[in-house]
Amino acid sequence: MNLKTVHHVAIIVSNYEVSKEFYLKLGFQIKRENRRSKDWKLDLELDGCELEIFAPDEMPPKRVTGPEAAGLRHLAFRVKSVEETVAELAAVGIECEPIRYDDLCGGHFTFFKDPDGLPLELHE
Repeated sequence: MNLKTVHHVAIIVSNYEVSKEFYLKLGFQIKRENRRSKDWKLDLELDGCELEIFAPDEMPPKRVTGPEAAGLRHLAFRVKSVEETVAELAAVGIECEPIRYDDLCGGHFTFFKDPDGLPLELHE
Protein backbone atom coordinates (compact mmCIF):
# COMPACT_ATOMS: atom_id res chain seq x y z
CA MET A 1 0.00 0.00 0.00
CA ASN A 2 1.30 3.45 -0.89
CA LEU A 3 -0.69 5.85 1.31
CA LYS A 4 1.28 9.02 2.00
CA THR A 5 -0.96 11.50 3.81
CA VAL A 6 -4.53 12.71 4.02
CA HIS A 7 -5.35 14.62 0.82
CA HIS A 8 -8.55 16.29 1.98
CA VAL A 9 -11.48 16.23 4.35
CA ALA A 10 -14.98 17.02 3.07
CA ILE A 11 -17.82 18.57 5.05
CA ILE A 12 -21.37 19.61 4.22
CA VAL A 13 -22.47 23.01 5.49
CA SER A 14 -25.87 24.67 5.77
CA ASN A 15 -24.82 28.24 4.89
CA TYR A 16 -22.17 28.69 2.22
CA GLU A 17 -21.22 32.31 2.92
CA VAL A 18 -21.11 31.94 6.72
CA SER A 19 -18.95 28.81 6.53
CA LYS A 20 -16.69 30.29 3.87
CA GLU A 21 -16.03 33.36 6.04
CA PHE A 22 -15.45 31.18 9.12
CA TYR A 23 -12.82 28.94 7.50
CA LEU A 24 -11.08 31.92 5.87
CA LYS A 25 -10.79 33.45 9.37
CA LEU A 26 -9.00 30.25 10.44
CA GLY A 27 -6.36 30.87 7.78
CA PHE A 28 -7.54 28.65 4.93
CA GLN A 29 -6.99 29.96 1.40
CA ILE A 30 -9.41 29.47 -1.49
CA LYS A 31 -8.05 26.99 -4.02
CA ARG A 32 -11.20 26.52 -6.13
CA GLU A 33 -14.77 27.77 -5.89
CA ASN A 34 -17.40 26.24 -8.13
CA ARG A 35 -21.13 26.56 -8.55
CA ARG A 36 -22.47 23.17 -9.55
CA SER A 37 -26.03 22.17 -10.54
CA LYS A 38 -27.44 21.86 -7.01
CA ASP A 39 -24.70 23.13 -4.70
CA TRP A 40 -21.55 25.12 -4.16
CA LYS A 41 -18.22 23.34 -3.81
CA LEU A 42 -15.42 25.27 -2.17
CA ASP A 43 -11.92 23.82 -2.00
CA LEU A 44 -9.81 25.41 0.70
CA GLU A 45 -6.16 24.76 1.49
CA LEU A 46 -4.11 25.05 4.65
CA ASP A 47 -0.44 24.09 4.54
CA GLY A 48 -0.95 21.48 1.81
CA CYS A 49 -4.13 19.90 3.22
CA GLU A 50 -7.45 20.55 1.53
CA LEU A 51 -10.86 21.04 3.08
CA GLU A 52 -13.77 20.52 0.70
CA ILE A 53 -16.92 22.38 1.60
CA PHE A 54 -20.19 21.36 0.00
CA ALA A 55 -23.19 23.67 0.39
CA PRO A 56 -26.35 22.15 -1.10
CA ASP A 57 -29.18 24.41 -2.23
CA GLU A 58 -31.55 22.48 0.05
CA MET A 59 -30.90 22.51 3.78
CA PRO A 60 -28.97 19.36 4.79
CA PRO A 61 -30.18 17.36 7.80
CA LYS A 62 -28.78 18.38 11.18
CA ARG A 63 -26.03 16.39 12.85
CA VAL A 64 -27.66 13.60 14.87
CA THR A 65 -25.84 14.37 18.14
CA GLY A 66 -22.59 15.86 19.29
CA PRO A 67 -19.30 14.22 18.37
CA GLU A 68 -20.44 10.81 19.62
CA ALA A 69 -22.51 9.98 16.51
CA ALA A 70 -21.05 7.50 14.03
CA GLY A 71 -18.97 9.22 11.36
CA LEU A 72 -16.58 12.12 11.65
CA ARG A 73 -15.94 12.80 15.34
CA HIS A 74 -13.97 16.02 14.89
CA LEU A 75 -11.38 17.73 12.74
CA ALA A 76 -8.12 18.57 14.54
CA PHE A 77 -5.55 21.22 13.68
CA ARG A 78 -1.94 21.04 14.86
CA VAL A 79 -0.79 24.37 16.31
CA LYS A 80 2.42 25.57 17.91
CA SER A 81 0.60 27.08 20.90
CA VAL A 82 -3.01 26.34 21.81
CA GLU A 83 -3.07 29.32 24.16
CA GLU A 84 -1.92 31.75 21.44
CA THR A 85 -4.34 30.30 18.88
CA VAL A 86 -7.26 30.52 21.32
CA ALA A 87 -6.43 34.22 21.80
CA GLU A 88 -6.31 34.74 18.01
CA LEU A 89 -9.68 33.02 17.59
CA ALA A 90 -11.21 35.09 20.40
CA ALA A 91 -10.03 38.25 18.61
CA VAL A 92 -12.19 37.31 15.60
CA GLY A 93 -15.18 36.26 17.72
CA ILE A 94 -14.65 32.48 17.88
CA GLU A 95 -14.98 30.99 21.37
CA CYS A 96 -13.15 27.87 22.53
CA GLU A 97 -13.65 25.47 25.41
CA PRO A 98 -11.19 25.61 28.32
CA ILE A 99 -7.69 24.40 27.44
CA ARG A 100 -6.86 20.90 28.70
CA TYR A 101 -3.78 18.66 28.70
CA ASP A 102 -3.76 15.39 26.75
CA ASP A 103 -2.23 12.78 29.09
CA LEU A 104 -2.20 10.11 26.38
CA CYS A 105 -0.57 12.01 23.49
CA GLY A 106 0.96 14.92 25.36
CA GLY A 107 0.34 18.56 24.60
CA HIS A 108 -2.46 20.97 25.28
CA PHE A 109 -5.72 20.91 23.35
CA THR A 110 -9.14 22.51 23.17
CA PHE A 111 -12.29 22.39 21.06
CA PHE A 112 -14.43 24.94 19.25
CA LYS A 113 -17.21 24.58 16.69
CA ASP A 114 -17.80 25.67 13.13
CA PRO A 115 -21.06 27.47 12.23
CA ASP A 116 -22.89 24.13 11.85
CA GLY A 117 -21.65 22.76 15.17
CA LEU A 118 -18.90 20.50 13.74
CA PRO A 119 -16.38 19.99 16.53
CA LEU A 120 -12.93 21.37 15.67
CA GLU A 121 -9.86 20.77 17.81
CA LEU A 122 -6.61 22.62 18.35
CA HIS A 123 -3.74 20.36 19.48
CA GLU A 124 -0.07 21.04 20.18
